[in-house]
Amino acid sequence: MISESVSVEPLDVPVEQTEDELELTLEPDERWWGGAVADGLRMPYGDGSFARDLSGPVWQEDGTSVSNQSSPLLISTRGRLVWSDRPFSFSFRDGVLRASGQRILVGRGGGTLREAYRSGVRRFFPASGGTPARELFTGPQYNTWIEMPYTPTQESVLRFADEIVGTGMPPGVLMIDDNWSPDYGTWQFDRSRFPDPAAMVRRLHAQGFSVMLWIVPFVSPDSAVFRELESQGLLLRDRHGDTAVRRWWNGFSALLDLTHPAAVSWLTDRLDALCSETGVDGFKFDGADPSDYRADDRTAGSAEPVDHTEAWARIGLRYPFNEYRACWRMGGRPLAQRLADKPPLWGKTGIESLIPEMLAQGMIGHPFSCPDMIGGGEIKAMSAQGAVDQEFFVRYAQIAALSPMMQFSVAPSRVLDGTHLAALRAALDVRASLLPLILRLVDEAGDTGEPVLRPMAYHADGLDDVTDQFFLGPDLVVAPVTTKGAAERSVALPAGRWRGDDGTVFEGPAVVGVRCDLTRIPRFERLPDA
Repeated sequence: MISESVSVEPLDVPVEQTEDELELTLEPDERWWGGAVADGLRMPYGDGSFARDLSGPVWQEDGTSVSNQSSPLLISTRGRLVWSDRPFSFSFRDGVLRASGQRILVGRGGGTLREAYRSGVRRFFPASGGTPARELFTGPQYNTWIEMPYTPTQESVLRFADEIVGTGMPPGVLMIDDNWSPDYGTWQFDRSRFPDPAAMVRRLHAQGFSVMLWIVPFVSPDSAVFRELESQGLLLRDRHGDTAVRRWWNGFSALLDLTHPAAVSWLTDRLDALCSETGVDGFKFDGADPSDYRADDRTAGSAEPVDHTEAWARIGLRYPFNEYRACWRMGGRPLAQRLADKPPLWGKTGIESLIPEMLAQGMIGHPFSCPDMIGGGEIKAMSAQGAVDQEFFVRYAQIAALSPMMQFSVAPSRVLDGTHLAALRAALDVRASLLPLILRLVDEAGDTGEPVLRPMAYHADGLDDVTDQFFLGPDLVVAPVTTKGAAERSVALPAGRWRGDDGTVFEGPAVVGVRCDLTRIPRFERLPDA
């Protein structure tokens, strides 16, 4: 067992001391980040009790599983790191961090959260030097999911694009979501609904859109593709050796065994053909959550549930236009990571979770984040909601506007009146003004691994538990509004001089109250010392 009495070496030099059990007494005011993004609201850990097992699905208190990114990494505001190549369980209780797994390493990468994170990048998840396709950041993304769930057609997709540009919205990446193909696993356009997909893509390209298609690792049972893959031994088998058929949100399907190189080649051959034959630019990789797999599944290669999730993520490295909602241990790689589908709710289950979870994404090595579809992407909740809360939609868009990526699925022109549409356009104008900064930070993330959105503790002392605002790079503090009807919010500013977006200059450290009408995204630029 590693205990607090054991010296921890800097992680920039080889560390040989690893154990299966870890016990560390927390240092004064020490806070920790990492593990599962779905736990973002509980971060930073250390003040109170918390426990998580990273070996499988992230289970919530109500017994449901939440699919999101996770990594076997913990980093602290005092510069310490915990890492393992395999999933581990951990808990914080009574001022002690305990972890159990395989060959858990503990070390010190410096004295601050940033130093610990940068040390972790160098040692465990080095930056690739690349980023996802630039178009994912330069313009908005538009997903067909909410406007046409399970019912996209060539006609409706083209009409969707026409409405976007016709109402003055900028073109961007257009994602054609579920049910563009005849079956899951039969990755060809359903010609009864998409009679000429190549012509559709050419028209979308001419309008300034890039095009992505939704795919999953599932295969519809009793389809021709199912029989082909089963005969070749490329489908996942359960512990009895039978082809596994699992329930997911769209029913029952078999799963590709992505530990089998031939299964990966089979899939990428079909995706490559889609790109070359129809001109589509890339893919939205959905599914492959750890909950889709079992520890005793029979596979071509040795794998725990999280390894299947990682194998699915590795396929996306082939396509610069990619997006993931679930991921495991792919820090430093050029993958676009979206938060799990959110309900259209004020409060911690909805809009208040966006900033903490994007900060958590960055702290496990995923800087290229997106705060789900603007207004919420959880289809059951969206369908039951009725009229869209226009204030909520605008405040959600303001958070997305200063995130690395922003994605629409609900058409703004359909749900917003003139006042709220003007507020949305104001948010787009703010993004446009700060896009050079965002793109520079995206490029730096590709080179250094540092997150684009950063916790306040990343660049400031004494703000460890402030998670409803963030640094966009080292010199801009952003404090979006997440409270219904708010006319003012408080903002914690670090030491130094800060100029607000309204021109007011503040001397920090200080907590200041700022007005926040519907069009304002409070933000503060660091000024040189006088």
